[in-house]
Amino acid sequence: MIYELNKNNIAFPNPNEADKNGLLAFGGDLSSERLIAAYKNGIFPWPHSNFSLLWFSPNPRAVIYPDKFRLTRSLRYSLKKYKIEVDTNFSKVITMCAKTRKNTTWINDEIIESYCRLHELGVAHSVESYDEHEELVGGLYGVCVGKVFCGESMFALKKDASKSALYELCQTASKKGGLIDCQIINPHLSSLGAVEISRDKFLRLLNFLGDKSPLL
Repeated sequence: MIYELNKNNIAFPNPNEADKNGLLAFGGDLSSERLIAAYKNGIFPWPHSNFSLLWFSPNPRAVIYPDKFRLTRSLRYSLKKYKIEVDTNFSKVITMCAKTRKNTTWINDEIIESYCRLHELGVAHSVESYDEHEELVGGLYGVCVGKVFCGESMFALKKDASKSALYELCQTASKKGGLIDCQIINPHLSSLGAVEISRDKFLRLLNFLGDKSPLL
């Protein structure tokens, strides 16, 4: 059963009731209150063309344990090229994610506006890579639930720029006992050290780490 969300009620159904594709609900809106409630319950929005707003909680779930990030020799060299900053240009990062990723249509104007509001509330964050000319050349953004960083998207204009940002995020998460949520596995994430865990395990980790002091 796929639930229809009530615009006057931000409550979500149990994420374990999602279908085999992780689809849990449709409808509702992208208010800050609803988005925060979603992430706290291991749920995220994923707009699809020609469909109402869709909400997912996949099983299995892709995560990166920070100390398991795969630092290759090539990336180790690339790290020297970039200066990493946090939250200095969130709107530019999410906009570049929308513009540069092939076949990415879900980061629409409504998504950008909604996550910028979350950023203003100190809930959504960006990690950015700047080159020697102080130009933004890569980065990522996501939502923090305590010590869990729920990654949404990344972009790179130069080699390893987004990987460098993710590496530094993992360094911070490792020091603070955090976790990186990658939502759904793909070959690129696997190459960086992402693994799949059950939704139940992810929700337990989210429940434990979500009440801790913020990762960023």
